[in-house]
Amino acid sequence: MSLFVKDPDSRIDYRVDWGAAYLGINLIVASGWSVAPDAPGGLAVITDSHDGRSATVTIAGGQVGAIYALTNRVTLSNGEIDERSVSVRVEPR
Repeated sequence: MSLFVKDPDSRIDYRVDWGAAYLGINLIVASGWSVAPDAPGGLAVITDSHDGRSATVTIAGGQVGAIYALTNRVTLSNGEIDERSVSVRVEPR
């Protein structure tokens, strides 16, 4: 799992490119993002989207010193379901 650092006051986009040597002829038909732990004042998903080959999310907030798992779960056109996660550490920058 990759780790990246985010300022608690920043609002940033994160993208997963599922098409890079993975999807073949399949496309993403559904995409959802989740954050764990889900707590008041924690990291929040603001918006999300997908274009059939990649999935994008905008995140904001988070408690200083906390580490969150940000997970993208996709359903592919062939019915397969997969997910990828990254760790987000919140620190003033």
